[in-house]
Amino acid sequence: MTNKVTKNGANRCPHCGATDISLSEKTGKLRCGFCRAEFAGSLNNAQGGIEALKGDIVGDGAGDIVPGEDVILTLKCPACGAEVVINTEEVTSARCHWCRHVLSINEKMKNGAVPDMVLPFKLPKAEAQGKIDEFVGKRQFYAHPTFRKEYTAENIMGVYLPYMVVDANAHATLTGEAEHLLRSYTVGSNNARTRYYDADVYDVSRDFDLLVDDLTIEASADKLNQNTLINTNNVISSVMPFDTENCEDWNPGYLRGYASEKRDTNIDALKPIVELQVGDMARYQARSTMDFYNRGVKWTSEMLEIKGRKWRAAYLPVWLYSYLEVKNDKKMLHYVAVNARTGETMGSVPINKVRLRLVSAIVEVIGIFLGVRWILYWLGMDMDDDNPFWLGFAGFTPGFIYYWVITNRYRNMSARHRHEQNTKCETKNMKTTDTKRETRKRLRSSRIEGENGNSVKGALSSKSNYEMLGEKLAKGLGVDQMLDLKKNK
Repeated sequence: MTNKVTKNGANRCPHCGATDISLSEKTGKLRCGFCRAEFAGSLNNAQGGIEALKGDIVGDGAGDIVPGEDVILTLKCPACGAEVVINTEEVTSARCHWCRHVLSINEKMKNGAVPDMVLPFKLPKAEAQGKIDEFVGKRQFYAHPTFRKEYTAENIMGVYLPYMVVDANAHATLTGEAEHLLRSYTVGSNNARTRYYDADVYDVSRDFDLLVDDLTIEASADKLNQNTLINTNNVISSVMPFDTENCEDWNPGYLRGYASEKRDTNIDALKPIVELQVGDMARYQARSTMDFYNRGVKWTSEMLEIKGRKWRAAYLPVWLYSYLEVKNDKKMLHYVAVNARTGETMGSVPINKVRLRLVSAIVEVIGIFLGVRWILYWLGMDMDDDNPFWLGFAGFTPGFIYYWVITNRYRNMSARHRHEQNTKCETKNMKTTDTKRETRKRLRSSRIEGENGNSVKGALSSKSNYEMLGEKLAKGLGVDQMLDLKKNK
């Protein structure tokens, strides 16, 4: 059943013709306020056809924003003739103050205010509030005292945020080298022991078609800025993916009772991000065929051709709790976000840095004491390789590691949407080449030099675990792997 829409853009109930339409949270459908009937939109979400995409196919709501388009619009009521003024930065529909007829701007599809489709809220506010309470409740000890005092999850808001949903028909060709470990061994004795690795080296290539289904990217310039040193937008991005296959045709009735943010980014600005993220997905798909190479892969040439793309603007639902932290002349807006479809929750809680630094200092002092004791013990004993001298120096790092672990737990600066893993895609016509070139012996590193098979170039978050902790220490500790395991549990 499709929604009845008059020529003047008014959305009407398909049963009685009334325009008093809103979203029912319980069912996720539109509900008529006059006859109480419930109905859904009729968006055609057929998943086929990506392979045939050529060039850029742009939905009506994904078109470029018209320069100079006024955000203050005057709508004329088709029922009684009254004029109603709305601000499209805040709302995209209004009720006539004379006859109660619901007005919308469905006919103004080119100014960025109206998307092609909308994904209705599914998770009730009470459940979202419970998830936010649970998230914040686990982060009380180091939470800033002002935040603890002022926090109340009752202030959460349901917000439709603007995204661009992209299908892509691409072709990828990757060439490089990979290594397979043959053996590892130790040479020398006592204090002069060295670990070596022998490995077979292969010339490898992967050539395949990649069909990307519903790659989802923020369409707000503000949310695209995910510099975690100055904002916490990355936690909003990290609650993806959404089940965009269940989107409905755009209808302003879905927005009643919720806030919404207008799209302000055009396709040309998003194309570089799409290309980088599709490239990440190609790299990830190629790596999944190379389990044999347990020392990793180094791509020396990467070619990506995007043959065609389909762009659709969408409103996707998020429950948001926000808190503005003010310190002297610096301000930071902290978010706790809940995906209003899946319940996935992520957030940033302001930290009491005085308390954290004090405890970290105590941890560091204890670590140094134990490390020195171990070094003195090692010097006085004839120790073998199972109890190396360098373990004593690990005692000089625990305070710094503790500070990083707590900061990451409260601020989640490394949280992001893992587009390369979570976006639906299909590989076709895979052609593989694996040719043994040589055997390398007495290698000092446990991984191939220049490994880049798992590199991600299209992540919007600018703060990585390596930047926060230091690359060598982060790699040694395996912090990325630890966080991945925790996220997947």
